[in-house]
Amino acid sequence: MRPLITLLCLVFISCSPCLAQWDRTAEQIPILQSLPDMTSELQAQIDDNGGRLLLIEKNYRITSTLEFDLKELGAAAVKSIGGATIIMDGAGPAIRFTGTHEGTASPKSFKPATWNERMPIVTGIEILGAHPEADGIELRQTVEPIVNRVSVRWCRHAIHLSNRNRNVVISDCHLYENSGVGVFLDDVNLHQINVSNSHISYNRAGGIVVRDGNVRNLQVTGCDIEGNMPGDETPTRTANILIDVSGSADTRTKSVAEIAITGCTIQHSANYSGGEEKTQAPGGANIRLAGKEIYPINSVTITGNVMSDTTTNVDISYSHDVTVSSNNFFAPKPNNLLVANSQRVVVSGNTFNPRQFSRPGTIRFVNCADCILANSTIHKFATQDGAVILDQCSGFSLTGLLLTDCDSGIILKGTTDTAISNCRVSRTAGADLNVDDSNRGIKLSGNSFSGEVNVASKTSDDVDGNN
Repeated sequence: MRPLITLLCLVFISCSPCLAQWDRTAEQIPILQSLPDMTSELQAQIDDNGGRLLLIEKNYRITSTLEFDLKELGAAAVKSIGGATIIMDGAGPAIRFTGTHEGTASPKSFKPATWNERMPIVTGIEILGAHPEADGIELRQTVEPIVNRVSVRWCRHAIHLSNRNRNVVISDCHLYENSGVGVFLDDVNLHQINVSNSHISYNRAGGIVVRDGNVRNLQVTGCDIEGNMPGDETPTRTANILIDVSGSADTRTKSVAEIAITGCTIQHSANYSGGEEKTQAPGGANIRLAGKEIYPINSVTITGNVMSDTTTNVDISYSHDVTVSSNNFFAPKPNNLLVANSQRVVVSGNTFNPRQFSRPGTIRFVNCADCILANSTIHKFATQDGAVILDQCSGFSLTGLLLTDCDSGIILKGTTDTAISNCRVSRTAGADLNVDDSNRGIKLSGNSFSGEVNVASKTSDDVDGNN
């Protein structure tokens, strides 16, 4: 018999490139008809061995979820010898851990029996989806789950976290080419989750997605996160990393805070290797924080990442106390950074450069207050509308910015009580600075402008030290 993976790949190539439209049935993958359904046998092994599932064969086909009831089984684990493949030929997750934890991460909130459920593990396996509603792994009311050295492909959602979980670790995984989300925090109450050292790529509905729920302490570090949006010209609002509570605008209990995204490569897809006239996934972003007015996303750190090739590299709305520092931005189409309806956003120490492309690359703040844009290089933004735009903002500090070879410089519209200091703008095609009479209380000091400067006389309190 030819290797299963080779046959599956041949069938996949012949099918629709859109995973969401691929009907993964036995008729399209004939070899599945010759593989026995091992669901009952594997479930019996789980139940008879106290939640221990050891996979010793190369390939297993199942048609319904392998259930781990942690209340009955206690601590459980799925492991393999030599890297087994589970083919999920049915709807729902291939593996589901269900616990009973109803508390927080505090030891005082644990019921004594809950500790018997601690640290369910999945390691060293591959899961392939052979059904349009097949998922990889679901975690529900678990404590200290660990998913590592796991590959999930051709499913809907790769790792699905629901209801309530605590102290989750996802590491060293390959979550690749799924029709839904790579790591999906689905309206979940979840504090303490680490996602690290993983490749999360080409998941059509998003890479790491937090939608609603009550989430704290999400750390994403050392990952390669690419192309997690439609691979065609379908408009989208998803992102490689999407934090979205905008759909629960009237609910205080659904909120997200305390997030760190560090040391990752986050990129694709707009048209990095295509023609300038064609844009894939218009509306997509590398990082999108979609908050809400009643309880904004709060306390987010985005630092030390490389981000490129999406409609907007970083899109922030209704968020407070966000730090964007020491990142490298390139090849946006068209925007590097869009911040709207937010407060106390600090953008410092970044490099913005379209590299070999010609892109507007705009940095725009709209209806924001008390933010800092500082100590960054801004190179070759190809827009006459302003490389840096403050629109209806207040209480800003722009300092230490170096703009070179841009088609325009800094533009303020309807902005108040803002200081621009120690910035250098050189070799612009348009105005280095434009502050019209819609602005008030603009302080300028220590700047170096080499071209046109337009400042309405009643908008600026102090222009000392400007060239």
